[in-house]
Amino acid sequence: MAGPVATEVSGRSFPATVPGSVHTDLLAAGAIPDPYLDDNEALLQWIGQCDWEYRTTFDWVPDGRTDRHELVFDGLDTVATVVLNGAEVARTANMHRTYRFDVADRLRQGANELVVTFASPVRYADAQSLALGYRPQVNHHPFNAIRKMACSFGWDWGIDTASSGIWRPVRLESWRTARLASVRPVSTVSAGPDDSAVGATGHLDVHVALDRATTEAEVVVTVAVGAPGDATTVSVTVPAGASDVVVPVDVADVDLWWPRGYGAQPLYEVTVEVRPEGGIVLDRWTGRVGFRTVRLDTLPDEQGTSFTFVVNDQPVWVKGANWIPDDAFPHRVTRDRYAARIAQAEAANVNLLRVWGGGIYEADDFYDLCDERGVLTWQDFLFACAAYSEDDPLRSEVEAEARDNVTRLMVHPSLVLWNGSNENVWGVRVWGFERRLQGRSWGLGYYEDLLPSVVGELDPGRPYTPSSPWSGDLPIDMGLDPNSPDHGSMHSWELWNREDYPHYRDDVPRFMAEFGWQGPPAWSTLTRAIHDDPLTPESPGMLVHQKAMSGNDKLTDGLVAHLPLPDDMGDWHWAMSLNQANAVQLAVEHLRSWAPRNMGSVVWQLNDCWPVTSWAAVDGDGHAKPLLHALAHAHADRLVTVQPRDGGLAVVVVNDTAEPWRGDVVVQRLTFDGVEADATKVAVDVAARGTATVPVPEAVATPGDERAELLVATLGEQRGLWFFAEARDSALEAPRLRAQAVGDGDGWRVTVTADNLVRDVALLADIVDPSLEATDALVTLLPGETVTFDVRVRDAGFVPGAALPRTASRGRTAVAIDPSELTGPRVLRSANDLVARWVR
Repeated sequence: MAGPVATEVSGRSFPATVPGSVHTDLLAAGAIPDPYLDDNEALLQWIGQCDWEYRTTFDWVPDGRTDRHELVFDGLDTVATVVLNGAEVARTANMHRTYRFDVADRLRQGANELVVTFASPVRYADAQSLALGYRPQVNHHPFNAIRKMACSFGWDWGIDTASSGIWRPVRLESWRTARLASVRPVSTVSAGPDDSAVGATGHLDVHVALDRATTEAEVVVTVAVGAPGDATTVSVTVPAGASDVVVPVDVADVDLWWPRGYGAQPLYEVTVEVRPEGGIVLDRWTGRVGFRTVRLDTLPDEQGTSFTFVVNDQPVWVKGANWIPDDAFPHRVTRDRYAARIAQAEAANVNLLRVWGGGIYEADDFYDLCDERGVLTWQDFLFACAAYSEDDPLRSEVEAEARDNVTRLMVHPSLVLWNGSNENVWGVRVWGFERRLQGRSWGLGYYEDLLPSVVGELDPGRPYTPSSPWSGDLPIDMGLDPNSPDHGSMHSWELWNREDYPHYRDDVPRFMAEFGWQGPPAWSTLTRAIHDDPLTPESPGMLVHQKAMSGNDKLTDGLVAHLPLPDDMGDWHWAMSLNQANAVQLAVEHLRSWAPRNMGSVVWQLNDCWPVTSWAAVDGDGHAKPLLHALAHAHADRLVTVQPRDGGLAVVVVNDTAEPWRGDVVVQRLTFDGVEADATKVAVDVAARGTATVPVPEAVATPGDERAELLVATLGEQRGLWFFAEARDSALEAPRLRAQAVGDGDGWRVTVTADNLVRDVALLADIVDPSLEATDALVTLLPGETVTFDVRVRDAGFVPGAALPRTASRGRTAVAIDPSELTGPRVLRSANDLVARWVR
C-alpha cells in the first residue's frame, strides 16, 4: 500500500510517493520549482487552494485464515474522502490522528482501487472559521479552525505551503480472533534499601486494550520485560467478553534512566503478545521503557512559584531548546535527520527539547532517539497563539487526537511534560483576544479540563501544565499575570521586539520557556536559496526569507549598540550571526547564574524548517549557526561567568556536575595588550549541582580605560570574560592572526594564534564548501593564545531541497579543497573584523 500512486490535478496525473505530499510529488515530477528558493513560495500558493486526488490499485486475495480486514492510515493531511472500489469508506479532517476502517465488505478478490481525495485546506479552514465562529489568531489564514499543522500556513519563521497528502504510511491489515488495539506501559519505581537507587524495583502496569473479532473466545496476553533469555514474563488470561486487561510486572534491581549529564539511559525491552490458550501469536507489540520518576515542582515559595523538573528526586537545571518541524513537509524528516539534529542539540549541551504546539506530534524515531540520548522532551498539545472553538466537530477531533498521541508517546522515559497550549492563555489575557471573542469559547475547557483528564487517565503521573507561559498551579481567573517572572514559566519577547539584549538581565524568571534573537542562515544556505543580484539585506529574495514583522529593522536596532552596521553583504551576514550568538549567550549565562531561583531556559529555537532568517541555532539546510556554538559554551557543565551584582561585578561559578568543584578563582583586569592592571584570587568550593558567587573587589572591577581593558576570571580550565565597553566602542584593532590548516585524514585541523586581542574568532567553513563545518566557534584569544578548530564533513542527514535522505559520513573527507581557503578573510572571522573596518 506504500507504493507509487497517482496525484491528479485538472485531468493530469503525476507519480506520487506515500508517505508524501502534493508539493513534493509535483517537485519530483518537475512540475513546479522548489518552493524554498527565491520567491517561489508566492508562485505556488495555488496548490493549497486546490483539491487533489490520490489513486492506486492493489491486488488482494483472501487467505481463508483471517476474518477482519482494515485499512489503516497513520496520517492523512488533512481534509480527506477515502473511497475503496467506488464506495465511500470515510471522511476525515485531522492531520494529527491515525484512522482504522473496516473494509471487509468493500474488498474484491483480485484488483482493488483506492482513491483518496483531499479538499483544499485553505478553503476548508476559511469555511470552518465561519461555521465555528471567528476566533482570533496570529496568521493570515485561520489555522485554528482546522486540525492541521499550524505552521504549514506560514509563521514568523515559516513558509506558507498548506500542502495535502498521505503524509504517513497506509496499509491493509488482516487479522482474526483478537488484536492489540493499544498498549500503555505505566511505570513506577520503588527505591531500594535506605531509599537509594541501588536495588530499586521497577513496576509496570501494562494496560492492554483488545479488538475482538469474536467475544466468545478466551485469549492470553503475555508481557515480557527485558532482553530475550533474561526477561521477566507475566501472562494473564482475558475471559470471553472482556476487552481490557492490566498486566502487572515487577522488575528487580533496575537501573534508573537519567537525563544526559546526570547518569546513564538504560532501556528495557517490552514485548506484549496475544494468543488463544495454547495457540499461535495473533498480534505482537514491542517497545522500550526506562524506569525513572519525574515531577514538576510548582510549589509556592518566598520568591513566588517554582518551576523545577525533578527526575529521580534530582532537580535538573534545564538547558533547553524549542523544536519546530524540521521540514515544512514533515514526511521528509527521516530517522537519520532526527539523529543529526539531536546530535547538534547534544553538541550544544542541550538536555531538553520542547516540541512546540504549532507543529506536529513527531514520529516515534524522534522520541526513541531522545530516550537513547537522555534528551528530555516537553510535548505541547497542538494549540498555539490562537483561540480555539470548543464546539463540535472540533472538540471531538481534539479529544481523539489527544487520546491517540498520549497513548502512542507515553511509553517514552524522555517525555517529562505534557503542556496544553502555547501562549493561548497569555493571548487571551494580554493580546486583546478576550475583547474580540465576544463571549465565545477559546480553549480554556481543553486546557483545564479535557486535556488534563486525558493525561490523567492514559498517562498517570506525568506532569501537565495548561499553557506556556504559565504562572503555576493557579486558576486563570485569579488575576495573576500568566507571564510573571516570579511565577512558573515565562516567555521573553519584549527583548528582540522592543528592547536590547542586555535587558535580559532585568528579570530573573523562575523558568524561561521561550526567548531568542534572530540571525541569518549559514552563508552557503543563504546563497543556495536566494539568487538576488545584487544580494542585499533588503533585496527581494531576502525579504521573502525574512518572515518576522519588521524583522530587518529589529536586526539593525539590535546590532548597532554592539557592533557597527556594515554595508558589505558578507560583513552584514557575519555581524548579524555574531550578534545573535552574543545575545543568547548573555541571556543563558545570566539565567544560569541565578540558579536555583531560576531552574532552566528553553531557547527559541533549535532548528528551522526551510532556509530563512530566524531565531534558530541550526538553519534549514542543517548548518550550525554561530549560535549553536554559543549555546555549547553557555551550557557547559562547568561555567565561569562575570555578572552585574549589587552595583558592581561578581564572578559566578556554576557547577552542573555530580562532583564538587574546588579551586582558586583568579580575576585579572587586563589591558588589550595583555598587561595585568590589577588582580585578585579567591578560593571556592562549589557543591555538586551548585553555584557560588564571588564579588569582584571594586579596585579590580574599575577600569582605567574602559575602551581598552577587560576582566578575565579563571577557575581551572574554565574562564569568563567581561568587556567594559561594547565592541563598537572599544579599542579593538584589526586582528593579527597566524593560521594554518593541515589535513589529518578525517578533515583538517586549523590552528590559529593571535598576536593581539581578538574577540569571537570563528571559522565559517561552509563558505569553502557546504558540506564542511568547524566543531567550535566564538573563541576569544588574548595576545599570544592559540586555538585549534577541527573541520569535518557535517552530519546533515539530508540533501537540501530533496525528498530523499542521504547520510554524510563524519570523519571522511568528502571534498577536495585548498586548505588555505580555510584561513582566508571570508572564512576566518572575528568581531575585530567588523570594528576595524568601521569608519568612525
